[in-house]
Amino acid sequence: MPILHILVLAIIQGATEFLPVSSSGHLILVPYATGWADQGLVIDVAAHLGTLVAVLVYFWRDVRLMLVGLWRLISGRLDDGGRLMLFLLAATIPALAVGYVVDQYFSDAVRNPLIVAWALIGFGVVLYLADRIGMTVKQVKHMTLVQALVIGLAQVLAFIPGTSRSGITMTAARMLGFERGEAARFSFLLSIPAISAAGLWKGRELISGSDPEMLQSAALIMGFSAVAGFLAIAFLMAWLRRASFAPFVGYRLLLGGLLLWLIYSGNLVVTTAP
Repeated sequence: MPILHILVLAIIQGATEFLPVSSSGHLILVPYATGWADQGLVIDVAAHLGTLVAVLVYFWRDVRLMLVGLWRLISGRLDDGGRLMLFLLAATIPALAVGYVVDQYFSDAVRNPLIVAWALIGFGVVLYLADRIGMTVKQVKHMTLVQALVIGLAQVLAFIPGTSRSGITMTAARMLGFERGEAARFSFLLSIPAISAAGLWKGRELISGSDPEMLQSAALIMGFSAVAGFLAIAFLMAWLRRASFAPFVGYRLLLGGLLLWLIYSGNLVVTTAP
């Protein structure tokens, strides 16, 4: 894969995985916008693994807290770290079940710009309403198991390209009354088991079914997307301390509207695999 393709895909993945604008939707649009061959799900997963590194590095204190909590949980003691770990694992179960079904039967069917366009608009409106209406009183330490499961169920909707995994989980957290920064924090931490599971599942194909050149491309994409992802997390966490999700909603509406105009005017011919 040419280095330009690698850089573009890595930057798009890293920047959009954590901003509530849908990384999968943007990756699907890349072949239509550039004329390049569709990079496929395996390369998408390699890019996602790079963003996993970004989360682990940025939230290393939370990760350490959870690992210590897990060790204490094995010893029969439950502390804040172990509790957070349990909540993240419980919230990931719905996505694991639905993800398996999507991967087996619908993985190609949903890679469609028309689906991306409507999801960008529809879930963008939902994010705006949740951010406007939701109270801003709770922190992650106040979360209950039921609330974690609600956010986990919302995460299932992210298998619709254009929804945004981070966006829909932040939307659910805001509806439940969590502060913007805390909603983002839990969403990012929730990406750790979600991306890890996808990486393990698709990693088999990446290693066993790819030539050395593809593996090299995947490694470069992981590295670049990790850097871009770290910067995106830092930006969003700083932004949400003083502002709302409104600019991201506006971007979603503009991009979704542009896509619908291009598709229905015949300027963009939609195919399952560009």
